[in-house]
Amino acid sequence: MIELSAIEKRFGDNLVLKGVSAQIGEGTVTALVGPSGGGKSTLLRCINLLEIPTSGTVRIGDEALSFSPGKKPSSSDIRRLRRQTGMVFQNFQLFPHRTALENVTEGLTTVLKWSVEKARAHAMELLEKVGMAQKADAWPATLSGGQQQRVAIARALAPSPRVLLCDEPTSALDPELSGEVVEVLGKLATEGTTMVMATHDLRLAANIANSVIFLEAGEIVETGSAKDVFENPQRERTKRFITTLTQK
Repeated sequence: MIELSAIEKRFGDNLVLKGVSAQIGEGTVTALVGPSGGGKSTLLRCINLLEIPTSGTVRIGDEALSFSPGKKPSSSDIRRLRRQTGMVFQNFQLFPHRTALENVTEGLTTVLKWSVEKARAHAMELLEKVGMAQKADAWPATLSGGQQQRVAIARALAPSPRVLLCDEPTSALDPELSGEVVEVLGKLATEGTTMVMATHDLRLAANIANSVIFLEAGEIVETGSAKDVFENPQRERTKRFITTLTQK
């Protein structure tokens, strides 16, 4: 469903991703884990082209785009691939001047040109799904961090993307509030939502992910099922990393 082939990403002279290749199946949840600076978020953002790979190929379903140094893809090609995805950011990124409901409907009415009535009905269904229907008319500033992130998840799901991308979705939250978000993402996982998440949250990755990709210094160190990687890692570097997380 998602195929990344030899993805390389440079920021000037800094080589952040070193020819990363991975396949992610439809209806699965994949966690990108590893130390800070290892390339997790950059790889995630390369999937929906918030970061343009220096070289390599990104495929989502039937849509594919290849990259090479010095060649910039067209805006239409970027939109064609990006519309396959929904994005949940670390710091929510809600519009502060829009209510929870309006945050979810904004893209539907402005970009997809849905009628207000159709957009509101769909948005309310999604707010209900993430347990936020009762806060539909609330402003973001009046919501807790966990509530804001749940609204952000509803907004990302609004255009019915093929894959939901989550960039450290719980890292800005305290343990109690992150539990709300883990619960919502877990529910989406059981419903067969395809997800890729960059995370330091071992509970999130272990409880929700089907598979894990461990990245360090821009390279894949180890991949496997979540159970295998977290309970029986094969690489010494992975073992040290898992031990560090479980001791926190």
